[in-house]
Amino acid sequence: MATDILEVVPGIEKISILDIGANSQGEGTEPYYELAQRGMARVIGFEPDAKGCAELNQMYGARGDRYFPHFVGDGSPRVFHETNWALTGSLYPPNVALLQWFNGLYEVTTPVAQHPVSTVRLDDIEIDGGVDLLKIDIQGAELDVFKGGRRALQDVLVIQTEVEFIELYQGQPLFAEVDTFLRAQGFFFHTFLGFGQRAFKPLVFPDQPSRGIRQYIWSDAVYFRHPDDWKNLSIAQLKKMFLIMSEMYQSADVCMRILETIRARNGEDYLGAYLEKLRNDIAAV
Repeated sequence: MATDILEVVPGIEKISILDIGANSQGEGTEPYYELAQRGMARVIGFEPDAKGCAELNQMYGARGDRYFPHFVGDGSPRVFHETNWALTGSLYPPNVALLQWFNGLYEVTTPVAQHPVSTVRLDDIEIDGGVDLLKIDIQGAELDVFKGGRRALQDVLVIQTEVEFIELYQGQPLFAEVDTFLRAQGFFFHTFLGFGQRAFKPLVFPDQPSRGIRQYIWSDAVYFRHPDDWKNLSIAQLKKMFLIMSEMYQSADVCMRILETIRARNGEDYLGAYLEKLRNDIAAV
């Protein structure tokens, strides 16, 4: 039986997760699901789709999570571009001409209606205890949230954000701009969590219409607080970052660096127990 991570590194406090664009594709699809189910995380989410927000509160309200139907953005009045699939609506208009180059993209981002909306800045949202993990997926408007959250980002330990490599939505910031901004805020790029692909028309794989060949279109990118800044983090924050990187991303190398930092700071030594857990986990596979 695998050793529980809390037996390896005791005293890890419950992490605080902020999920912006929280609408999921079904219960259990959230990347932090296991942490929340085990009572190791509390979640506050924002999902402006009323139906999706209600479903999230129904699914997870019993464990203490809360979801609100608000648009998080740059704080200005905006226009929400509704599409034929709730997960692809955006504060930026779909780039119809480009979407039609590919199989299976325009079909799920077809414009339906436009709605004037109010947005709230991340820095204007009060969250008791701050945010340890920020997960965001709002179809091209992620940088607007980051720019409106410079103060809030100072306490964030890990970010998982959707990024695009081509302009799926007109005028949206692309990965390079998001990456430049987050690095300037003290974050260190870690990894991509897979890549969204599609094939250019007219080529199509009849049995796999969403299959791509070489073209990367989007991904989820993970960042953590830059190692140069770890000296300014408390032991409690280092342990929280360890928990996130271990249980959500299985980043054993980063976890060992965090444990080394803790050992050098106050003498708590969990490296041996963590290595033993890794060996046991590998043996159990």
